[in-house]
Formats: sequence, structure tokens, C-alpha cells
Amino acid sequence: MARLFGTDGVRGLANGPVVTAETAMSLAVAAAHVLRDAEPAAGRRPKAVVGRDPRASGEFLSAAVVAGLASAGVDVHDVGVVPTPAVAFLTADLDADLGVMLSASHNAMPDNGIKFFARGGHKLPDAVEDAIEARMGEVGERPTGAAVGRIVPMVDGATRYITHLLAAVPHRLDGLHVVIDAAHGAASQVSPEVFRLAGATVDVIGASPDGLNINDGYGSTHLEQLRAAVVDRGADLGIAHDGDADRCLAVDASGTEVDGDQIMAILALALKDRGQLHEDTLVATVMSNLGLLNAMTAAGVTVKQTAVGDRYVLEEMRASGHSLGGEQSGHVIMLEHGTTGDGVLTGLFLASRVAETGRSLAELAGVMTRLPQVLVNVKGVDKDRVEADAGVQEAVATESAALGDGGRVLLRKSGTEPVVRVMVEAGTQEHAREVADRLAGVVRERLAL
Repeated sequence: MARLFGTDGVRGLANGPVVTAETAMSLAVAAAHVLRDAEPAAGRRPKAVVGRDPRASGEFLSAAVVAGLASAGVDVHDVGVVPTPAVAFLTADLDADLGVMLSASHNAMPDNGIKFFARGGHKLPDAVEDAIEARMGEVGERPTGAAVGRIVPMVDGATRYITHLLAAVPHRLDGLHVVIDAAHGAASQVSPEVFRLAGATVDVIGASPDGLNINDGYGSTHLEQLRAAVVDRGADLGIAHDGDADRCLAVDASGTEVDGDQIMAILALALKDRGQLHEDTLVATVMSNLGLLNAMTAAGVTVKQTAVGDRYVLEEMRASGHSLGGEQSGHVIMLEHGTTGDGVLTGLFLASRVAETGRSLAELAGVMTRLPQVLVNVKGVDKDRVEADAGVQEAVATESAALGDGGRVLLRKSGTEPVVRVMVEAGTQEHAREVADRLAGVVRERLAL
């Protein structure tokens, strides 16, 4: 039987075969038991924070989660529609035993997901997720009478999160003109408000959620609207979130995209200048562009690389105490200020660096040169043999040797489907495509099902 949890919680078609009200309730009860048993609340009843993005399905799924938690004797602070990092922050701020976020992040509206946070606002390790899954459907102790959990709407949750963000901003944004694209998602109110409070002049697009339009033509996976708005309105920069605002991408004044690698480069140098980049080290994944590694080496910054997924970046950061890490997709973690990727916080720090230096975002992003990158998904193959197959590995070694220092090859198996991902970076897009296509052909031939 396939594992229920993926790389970022449980995700799929809402009301489909996996993400149902029944699953949500069962997961909530099991999570309450597992996390409570692992870290019993000292002298009080356990409590949880529950939030969601604006998807229509989040209404019934959050109701199911809240019901499951309360039935297991957990007091629930229902914060409503807020970004994922707000749930993580509030879980820590309230010293709650767990947090739950209902969101499918950047996925289209029909999908939804269930993410859990442990005490302190940290994502769950694989072992805890496996323990929760194993206990689903168990008939455990059911509290009655005064022992059942109580449900309280948390009306000040967004305000507390905004106050936290403002306290973290290193330099005010006075004089900056920023366009915010909120993807019709969870940050539609929070992000524009906090940028205004930090001093920026703010125009807003993609901030009219109706439950059905999340990520639809707006947000970090659809930058066209933001590019046009920044140029048309003469803004200094644009910030794009995804549906749950745990990621941030940007565009400069000319409408050119600034991706997660470039954002990390800018923030790494800013923190290094302030003496706040722990051991002058940045944590990134193996998918980060070679241009980031080259730029950081030139600037005296070490880059540690992890498996793909912000949870693995965070695990490395927590283990080593490093202060900055993230992914090319725009998940950026600043451990001093948050326990997970925070798109609003990232956007604030990026805009703050522009205001602090008086340099344009384009100039700041120029610290690194992105190598052309091609990603090919090879479907219908035995992904589990990719590392052991001698023919595949020989082809990778040959192509890598030919690229030398001017490029890079990475093959990895998907965590959610029978796919091998072939990523190639080279001096030109054409060269990268040629190499990727050759390697994809070898994978298809050698690993065909």
C-alpha cells in the first residue's frame, strides 16, 4: 500500500479517493494521539492551531479536522484563512501541541492537502508521519463530558502574525513601490497590509479569493500578470506568492523574473554583510542552479545541498544551526524568524534589501548568472533502479565529464509518481536540451517497465 504522506503532507483531489472528510478526521484523531503521546502537555489539556487557504473544499476539510481534534480531547484555536507560515508561527507562539494547515499550496483549486506541525511549529519528520498513518482508524480512548476539546475562533491570529513579520523587517520600505500578487490565496489580506505598514506604496493583484480562483492565472506559477502590472504601473519590483504563501518569487522593474536561487543569493549576501549568516553558509537543494553555487563561492559563502523539499532543507538547518536556506521554487527559510518557508517574510526581506542599498532588484539579482536549465520528466519507468543501473550511470558520467565545470547533470526519482527527473545545466539552452534528451532516451531504454 502506498504511503499516504507525500513530501509535504497529504495532498490530492479534494473529495477524491484520498483527501476526504473521513480521511481528514481520521488523520486529526491519529495525529492528536501520536503527538500528545510523544510530548505530553504539562498540566493542561493539549491544544492545536488550525488554519486553511481559501479553497472551497477547505471549508469542509477544516471542519472535519477540527471535529477530529476536539473529539480526541484537544482544544482547537481555529484561525481561519491565513498563510501556512502563520499557522507554524502561531503553533509556536501559543505553545500549541500541534498545528494543522489545509492547503494544496500552488496546486489548482480542485486539490487540497493536510499539513501538520509539531510543537514549536516544525514540520513532522517521516517517522512521526508514519506513526500517524499507522494509527488511523484505531478506536482509542474517547473523552466525554468536560473532557472533550473546545473550539475557539482565533480572531487575532492574522494580526499576531503581521506583528511578528513587522518586528523582523531589517529596514523600512519607505519610498518603494511594490506590486503584490497574492494568487487569490491565503495571503490576499496579510501580504498587502504588512507591506503597507512597513512603508511601501502597494498595488495589489490576484487578491480577490472566492474559493474557486486560487492560483488561477495568478501567483508564483503564473507570473505574466505580475510582470505586466509592474511595468505598466512603474513599480520598483513585484512579489508573487503561491496559494498558501509559503513561497515567494519576484520580478524586477523591467518585468524580469527573479527566482528562488537569486533571492537566496541576495539574502545570503545581506545577512553576511550584517554578520548574521551562520558560518557564512547557505543551505539549498540539489536542484539549485549551478550559477548560485558559483556566485556564493565567489562571495565566500559555502553552500550545503540537500534532497529536494523544504523539509530536508529545514532538517539540515536545524541540525547545523544555519540561518538561511531554501529552494529554487521560492521556499526560503530564515530560521531566526520562522520554522518553515514564508513567502511574505521573504518578500519583505527582499524589498528591504532594495530599500537599504538603494540598488535596483535587477542589480542585486545580477550577483549570480543562471545557467540555462532543462528538466525532462521520464514517465513509465522503474524509478527505483535509476541509481543502480550501470548503463544509466555510465551515460551520466560521460555527459558530466563532457560538460566539465560549464554544466551539471542530475537524475533523481520522483517521490510521488513513476517518473525519473533528468535535469541538465549547460552554457546554452540548446546544449542543455540535447544532453537532457540523450539521457532521457537512455533512461527510457534501460528502465522501461
